[in-house]
Amino acid sequence: MKFSFVTIHVNHLEESIRFYEEILGLKVLRRFKAGPEKEIAFMGGEGAELELIGDARDSEVNVNEKISLGFEIASVEECMETLQKKGVPVLSGPFQPNPKTRFFFIQDPDGVMLELIEQN
Repeated sequence: MKFSFVTIHVNHLEESIRFYEEILGLKVLRRFKAGPEKEIAFMGGEGAELELIGDARDSEVNVNEKISLGFEIASVEECMETLQKKGVPVLSGPFQPNPKTRFFFIQDPDGVMLELIEQN
């Protein structure tokens, strides 16, 4: 069995797509209407895909703060510097639980926790 994708319901699909493209470098792989008020976009880079669902009938998307999505990066310092230039605040970190792993957290536009991790 292979892990394929994770789904996030978002408040504003265009804003979320822009964030994942411009901040994390993901690309829209496919995008389609799933009804008169629902639109779905699958995004990806390397590995599993991210499914974003925007539904005009949802008044507000609730986020579970105990769930995070992890993205592997080449360098914590370089990534933090790039995010700072783009106006994306670091929520917490960087942390180094062992000599080979460093990470920090940011949030997407809907408050989903994103862990950016460097592993050497």
